[in-house]
Amino acid sequence: MSHDHLKNYIDNILASYNTLGGINHSDEFQLPTRHSIRQLILQIREVLFPGYFDETPLNRENLPFVIGQKIVSIRQGLTKEIEKSLRWQAKESGLSAENLSEKAHQMVCGFLAFIPEMRQILKQDVTATYQGDPAARSDSEIILSYPGLQATMVYRTAHFFYNQNVSIIPRMMTEISHGETGIDIHPGAKIGAGFCIDHGTGIVIGETAEIGENVKIYQGVTLGALSVPKEKSTNKRHPTIEDNVVIYAETTILGGDTIVGKNSVIGGNVWLTNSVPENAKVYLSHDYKHLIKESKRS
Repeated sequence: MSHDHLKNYIDNILASYNTLGGINHSDEFQLPTRHSIRQLILQIREVLFPGYFDETPLNRENLPFVIGQKIVSIRQGLTKEIEKSLRWQAKESGLSAENLSEKAHQMVCGFLAFIPEMRQILKQDVTATYQGDPAARSDSEIILSYPGLQATMVYRTAHFFYNQNVSIIPRMMTEISHGETGIDIHPGAKIGAGFCIDHGTGIVIGETAEIGENVKIYQGVTLGALSVPKEKSTNKRHPTIEDNVVIYAETTILGGDTIVGKNSVIGGNVWLTNSVPENAKVYLSHDYKHLIKESKRS
C-alpha cells in the first residue's frame, strides 16, 4: 500500500467524523470504559462472595486485609468511572460540573454501605435457586457456575446506581452481564428478594418491569413492552409480576398494565397481554389456539 493511498484512507475517515455526528466522541474528557466497568464487576463479586473467586485462599487472619484492599480499589475505580459519567451528564444537560468528584465519592460510599444489605438479598436469591432447581447440589455450585445468579448480582449492583441517576454505567454493567450470560435485565427493573432464574438463556426483563419476592422464571421469558412512541418512554411499559409466581420457558408477557397475580403459574410458550388473577394457572390448550385460566383451590 502506497503512502498516498494510506493518507487518502485516513483523510476520508477523518472527514466522516466531521459529517457524521453522534457516533464519535473526541471531547476533552473520557467516557466510562467497558474494560474498567468489567473489572469493577469482578471486584464487587469478590467482595459479595468472599473466597469463591479469589486466586488465593482466604482465612480469618488475611480476610480483613484482603477485603480492605478490594474495597479501596473498588472505591477508587468506581469513583473515577462515575465522575466521568457525571461530567458527561453535566455537559449533555447544561448543568453545573462543580464538585463532581465529591458527588461520585458520596455515591460510591453509599454503595459500599449498601453491600451488607445486598448480601442478605443475594443470600435469599441463592436459597431460592437451590430450592427451586432439583439439579442444584449446593450453594457453592450456584455461586460459582449459575448464570442466573451472576446476572442477578450484576443487576442488583447496577440497580443501585440507576436509582442514583447515574447514566451509562448501570446499562454498561447489565449489558456486560448480558453478553456473558445471555440474560438481559434492565437496571431500572424492580426485582424482589428470592429471585430464581432457571437456565436463563434468552430472558429479557424491561426497564419498568416490577417483580415481587420469590419469583421463578425459566429460559426465554420476556417481560416486555407493547410498542409505544418515544415520548411515552417514561411511562410504565412493562408488566408487574407479584409474589410467588412461576413463569415457564419461552413465555412472553407484555404491557405496563399487565399484572400477574400472586401465586400464579404461567405455562410455557404463552403470549400474555392481559392481567391474570391471583392463584391462577395459564397454559395453552392442546390445539395451541386458546389460553385457559383456572383458579387454584385453596
